[in-house]
Amino acid sequence: MNNSVGNTARLIGAGLRALLVLTVICGVLYPLAVTGVAQALFNDKANGSEVKADGKVVGSELIGQRYDLPLKKGQETAEPDLKWFQPRPSNGLGENSVNTQYKLLLSGATNLSGANKDLIQQVKDAKAAVVKDNSTADHKVSPSDVPADAVTSSGSGLDPHISPDYADLQVHRVAAENHLDAERVQELVDEHTDGRALGFIGEPRVNVLQLNIALKELTDKG
Repeated sequence: MNNSVGNTARLIGAGLRALLVLTVICGVLYPLAVTGVAQALFNDKANGSEVKADGKVVGSELIGQRYDLPLKKGQETAEPDLKWFQPRPSNGLGENSVNTQYKLLLSGATNLSGANKDLIQQVKDAKAAVVKDNSTADHKVSPSDVPADAVTSSGSGLDPHISPDYADLQVHRVAAENHLDAERVQELVDEHTDGRALGFIGEPRVNVLQLNIALKELTDKG
């Protein structure tokens, strides 16, 4: 009986010691080591790939954001602010309905098939809007000029990039809205076009946030 109690006590003691040691290693030392390495070697990425302008954080280079006008009375959807380069549509985004203490956006896709009537209509409406918004007095956009990413949302709805074709399509409108020379705005797009990773992975792309920051700097200069 005494041996049984003693063995049990030793097992409990060993278990508690193992719990304490593993808690310190896995719950304290390991997180501190990983955090330290991340901050030392990958500081920018570890902190969310923040993008700063005028000394303030204005977003992340990994998360897309909208550039819209304030909602007018009776409007459910804000109109795009045509002074800025516009991102891809974000039709898959939803609203948090579980914890309503916070106003959150939920990322996601529409999950509509290519033959879905609602998706087809969304694409048609988006294409018509892109043609209308980006046509200026001296530059008319043809429906055939509209690239796919201008009318379809990404899998997350938060893609921070657009294709160079979509950025190029917006140049004349942005130049006209900001009273800038179209050639200078085109140079901005070219300067902010990233090529394929390692020269062959993925597609060329333009980060909309970084492009709009450069556009603001250009307009501030007059």
